[in-house]
Amino acid sequence: MERDYIDLLELLAMVREELEAAFPERFWVKAEIASVQTKANGHCYLELVQHENGGVVAKVKANIWRSRFAPLRAYFREATGGDLAVGMEVLLRVQVTFSEAYGFSLNVEEIEPRYTLGAAELQRRKTLEKLEADGLLDRQKQLEPALLPYRLAVISARDAAGFGDFRRHLADNAYGFVFETELFEATMQGADAPASICDAFARVECADRPFDAVLLLRGGGSPLDLACFDDYGLALAIADCPVPVYTAIGHERDTHVADVVAYARVKTPTALADLFIEAFAAEDERIGSYGTRLRTAFLSRLSAMESRLDALGERIRRADPRNVLSRGYTLVTDARGVVVKSAAALPAGTPFKLMFADGTVDAVAR
Repeated sequence: MERDYIDLLELLAMVREELEAAFPERFWVKAEIASVQTKANGHCYLELVQHENGGVVAKVKANIWRSRFAPLRAYFREATGGDLAVGMEVLLRVQVTFSEAYGFSLNVEEIEPRYTLGAAELQRRKTLEKLEADGLLDRQKQLEPALLPYRLAVISARDAAGFGDFRRHLADNAYGFVFETELFEATMQGADAPASICDAFARVECADRPFDAVLLLRGGGSPLDLACFDDYGLALAIADCPVPVYTAIGHERDTHVADVVAYARVKTPTALADLFIEAFAAEDERIGSYGTRLRTAFLSRLSAMESRLDALGERIRRADPRNVLSRGYTLVTDARGVVVKSAAALPAGTPFKLMFADGTVDAVAR
């Protein structure tokens, strides 16, 4: 019987030959990393995808063999400050390959890190535009902050250096102010970070007692490490938070979408601690100035009263008859001691008294 079929191996070998003939050259392809695995043998395996209208429209496996992965990884790290990660937009120079046993894949030979950084910046701008269109950029700015923020909800990784610096700086303040802080742990970098931080915000809002402020802390890191703080969903969680959110993410040169949406942003976790310490110090100084003003007003009022008393005492002293008599005058009274102001009040034969400064003389009117 003449054969009217071909083996699977033959078919796939034909496919391989056709693909190799159709794509003899290396070329650049842009895609999003859906998964990345680095094996103990030094090889790196990627799954690349393309999204359109919210769904995956293309998917392919890619390999970076050990001989290429080490130098490419070092180059990418130096340029971006981070490693290849899920959700990252990449531009790769690839060779199309096909294996009868493992199917279609791409062998990665070069990576262009500037594309990845540019794609992240483009996405950041699109996120800001959407937040502005949705009226969310300034929502936090409309909140009324607590005069003295005492209960502070901190969203951070427990072992993060930034959180440790913040906690020590806040506790060791020179004024001895005491704050109540509660940590809400979250993943602070990578693809899982936005969802983890959003969950922390939800837990803050469900707390038994309300907080005066929410603090989002993350120490320094590479642009790719901090790219999670440009996520739209995270920005939405910040904008919807009912209490002011303060961010201290990265270094002074970095500004993220989370910083723009938050009520206030400072450059480092220790600077954020200073912000709250200074708020209490300013109030302490204000109360102290009130005490000084009250003390000054009281002393001024007391001095005015003393002056009035001195003036009244002088008037009384001057009105004292003894002082008048000492200047050579006399005082006439009747026998009962009533002052006589007119001679007509003393008919002849009426006894009266003449008072001098040094004594009294009895007399009778004639």
